[in-house]
Amino acid sequence: MTGSGALIEVRDLAFGYNGAFRLEDVSFALARGEILGVIGPNSAGKTTLIRLLSRVLTPQRGEILIEGEPIARLSRSALARRVAVVPQELQLAFSFTVQELVLMGRHPHARGLFFEGPRDLTVARHAMAAAGVLELAEQSVETLSGGERQRAVIARALAQEPHLLLLDEPTSHLDLRHQGEIVGLLRRLNRREGTTILLVSHDLNLAAELADRLLLLARGRLVSIGDPVEVLDEASLEAVYGCRVHVEKSPWSGRPVVSVRWPDGEGG
Repeated sequence: MTGSGALIEVRDLAFGYNGAFRLEDVSFALARGEILGVIGPNSAGKTTLIRLLSRVLTPQRGEILIEGEPIARLSRSALARRVAVVPQELQLAFSFTVQELVLMGRHPHARGLFFEGPRDLTVARHAMAAAGVLELAEQSVETLSGGERQRAVIARALAQEPHLLLLDEPTSHLDLRHQGEIVGLLRRLNRREGTTILLVSHDLNLAAELADRLLLLARGRLVSIGDPVEVLDEASLEAVYGCRVHVEKSPWSGRPVVSVRWPDGEGG
């Protein structure tokens, strides 16, 4: 997907630390309303990609366009009105209520010093309702469960009214129930609100179940991009991850399910 149908275009992207490239010659496009799952082993460049898309890092080569405009030309606040990030872990210096946390997402829309107005409160409440944390608005973030806290962070991102939502391992450290809640929330946001999502995940099965397409990275290079059935190929995964795997079809969704062929201790 390129051209006017793409929300994001990444062209020949390269970035490295101390002369060693973390990403090199990466190109792809993300359509409006699409969920793209980014997968790959450790040090593949997944988190680096999110940092480049949110301009925490600056590419050494290539460019990133959002709605046809290079993000390098956008101010920080202008980019934050289009792109919101849900980090892997939430770190707060002080204790905040859920509503106070979510209202932080309104800062990119402020002119000068931020004092929330009626529209900010309306948007924040809509974001909390969409994320399922409206009833927790006056509760301290420190008292929330892992799943509740993650939904509150997603609500903060939604309060930015972004065109693109970037999520870095959104279900890490969550149990099965809370993983299911986050997956359900992301599906609702995509289907009901039309939210475009780029999701980084180590969980291949979660990414395959949630994403329209998968992007597989290895050693900073794009290995494949496409339908989950095409990308989650046994031979490709074994080459990238260095272990034997088995891929079958889920009886519930028809999506691919990946399992590791565990060594038996006898060299098998």
